Amino acid sequence: MLICAIDTSGREGSVALAEADASSFHVLRFAPIAGGTYSAQLIPQIASALEASGRRKTDIGLLAVASGPGSFTGLRIGLGTAKAMSQALNVPIVSISVLEAIAFAARKDGLILTALDAQRGDVFVGEYEARVVPLLDPQITVLHEAIVFGEDFTTWLSGRSAVPVTYTPDASIEKRVRASGSPVELVARPAADVYARAGWRRYLAGKTVAADVLDANYLRRTDAEILNESTPR
Repeated sequence: MLICAIDTSGREGSVALAEADASSFHVLRFAPIAGGTYSAQLIPQIASALEASGRRKTDIGLLAVASGPGSFTGLRIGLGTAKAMSQALNVPIVSISVLEAIAFAARKDGLILTALDAQRGDVFVGEYEARVVPLLDPQITVLHEAIVFGEDFTTWLSGRSAVPVTYTPDASIEKRVRASGSPVELVARPAADVYARAGWRRYLAGKTVAADVLDANYLRRTDAEILNESTPR
């Protein structure tokens, strides 16, 4: 099956094409996309990847997309593109949160914590149970995803009876966790090739989402929504 993966969740994005079946997975093409150019470059980069791979858009059998948390505009562009392609090509979608993708890429067994900088001192956190099977990708069970406000984050970490390693791509979070005395590992932010692989595993587990209900995983309301609520009517 040909998988098209899209990540527009962060400052920099990417697309990937991968080929997978029950016993193999390999990335055919990977292309970075500069932040601020998603609306102009996402579709052309997908088209270019298909052409370079000798494939057509009708060969795509699965779409994998990063659902957030992340950039409001970036997520809307990525998710909107996935929805349009799913409807046009009649193919399923799998959506994977950025927090879960970090846990997937860690390839560790047992309880895993992941964290992302949510700005304003807040932290997006994910908690997962991972089971690593020899020669296979890890099986990830989502336990909890949320936003923790301000200093509550380090308090929450230190208050746990057993503190697992926190995996984060953000140096600011790594510094905070390390200062709290809890174990932490700074990792690369997942890109489209990780979403392709995680998406394939999710597809095999039957966890697809219909285009008409696909939505961003913000974990908190946007500034626009808060402003709209506070505007006199």
